[in-house]
Amino acid sequence: MYYDKKTIVFHNGKFVKAMDAKADLFSQTLHYGSGVFDGIRSYQTESGIYAFKALEHYQRVIDSAKRIHIKVKYTAEELVNITYQLLEENNLGNAYIRPLVYLGPNMRLTKTDEVNIFISAWKWSRYQMNDQLDVMLSSFQRPNPKASYVDAKISGHYINSILATQEAKRKGFDEALLLDSGGFVAQGPGDNFFFEKDGQLFTPPKGHILPGITRQTVLEIAKELDIKVVETLSTKEDLNEADGAFFTGTATELAGIKSLNGKAFKKKWEDTIGFELFKKYKQKVTHGEYNSYSII
Repeated sequence: MYYDKKTIVFHNGKFVKAMDAKADLFSQTLHYGSGVFDGIRSYQTESGIYAFKALEHYQRVIDSAKRIHIKVKYTAEELVNITYQLLEENNLGNAYIRPLVYLGPNMRLTKTDEVNIFISAWKWSRYQMNDQLDVMLSSFQRPNPKASYVDAKISGHYINSILATQEAKRKGFDEALLLDSGGFVAQGPGDNFFFEKDGQLFTPPKGHILPGITRQTVLEIAKELDIKVVETLSTKEDLNEADGAFFTGTATELAGIKSLNGKAFKKKWEDTIGFELFKKYKQKVTHGEYNSYSII
């Protein structure tokens, strides 16, 4: 699914075949999760190939790595250029791009100077394949921000996401929604969360969430369309009267939520503010209307 015999990846300064790229089995990242990653989407448009907000994504890679004492030996601009070359090497236009910064061998709980960087790309449909998601409130909470840097995209954090998603799948739901340690609505396992009520949108504030780049894009589009968005703490009870809801994320883009814990939201996805934002989002990314693009 992710590569074949012809696939080229970028690994530690070189473009090599994916099947030839090797990692040390004693990597501290493999054993303890001390690494960072990101996800970027590129789109084939009439004006060329656009990697949406690639610069912002790579700056997040660098900043997240710095938070856990990892130094990335590339600038964000250099990584953007490498990414476009990688897309060209693989003849990809519409693609999902995965950068990963991982460490060398170290079984101690101390930093190591060996830092590796890996970037791959492949064709990948939207992560949430439909806009009628049945979602459950997870029994798992988002990690406490006093325990780690929850606003950094750290590899090890995603065991929390895997547990929440697998719980939801086992119980017959499409996805999970997690609360924070204070009992307030936080986010999905890999996506940010918005809900609609009385013509306004509400979304959790920064603090217990990963403030996603797609989330920020939605805030920007909402401002353009004169749609009010309130960043505020909300309880699960606040969701009982919501008109609609949706997830946002690079892999997901925007995905409508049909129900929460078996209770349907009042509006159909096509009648919600979220659907209006989704149409505008797709228009921007597929027609090159966004001024924060990187372009080839």
